[in-house]
Amino acid sequence: YSEEENRHLGDAIEAAGGRALAHPADLRDPGHLDELVAAAAAAFGRLDGVVLNAATSTISPAEQEDAAAFDDVMRVNVGAQAALAAAGARAMIGTGGGGWMILMSSILGRKAGTGPGVAAYAASKIAVEGLTRELARQWARHGIRVNALAPGYFPTEMNAPMTADPGRREALVARIPLGRAGEPADIAGVAVFLASPAAAYVTGQVLPLDGGMS
Repeated sequence: YSEEENRHLGDAIEAAGGRALAHPADLRDPGHLDELVAAAAAAFGRLDGVVLNAATSTISPAEQEDAAAFDDVMRVNVGAQAALAAAGARAMIGTGGGGWMILMSSILGRKAGTGPGVAAYAASKIAVEGLTRELARQWARHGIRVNALAPGYFPTEMNAPMTADPGRREALVARIPLGRAGEPADIAGVAVFLASPAAAYVTGQVLPLDGGMS
């Protein structure tokens, strides 16, 4: 999101009765990660949870993949997520431990794609699932739960190029047993569950949100 979009989202949260702090950051910049965590802790007193949702992708046949673009996808989708999770864990451990993290995988972390080619993205999401399990193992002793969500087809700005061809979106939806694309509420409800005491004994898991595709 742009800084303006973040601000509008923060305003919407506060208008609905919540509390929000819009703090722009580039997760490619290691210094921004600690600043982001520190800003959240200062605004709310402590850090209870982190949703690691930043991602990027490329679309290209694997034999024509640009090496620098591939590296950038891995840097953002895996390296930056790991670094932000570590910054969050340091803050949680520093205040006595306890907390939760939700990483974002994808249906492409468990099955191949069907379009022109998303090798970098698929590789990054497989790595996210391994990272989820390892972080859950390491931080369990601090009371920090780490899980991931693996969405299927949700119409977003990032995947719009994948469905730009006529009939592509319809073909994707036809493969979903529930017969529809995902909606924001389909992710929000499960994320709230994982962040809540109802999931106090759930860690190291990757939950598919794909309408039955996988």
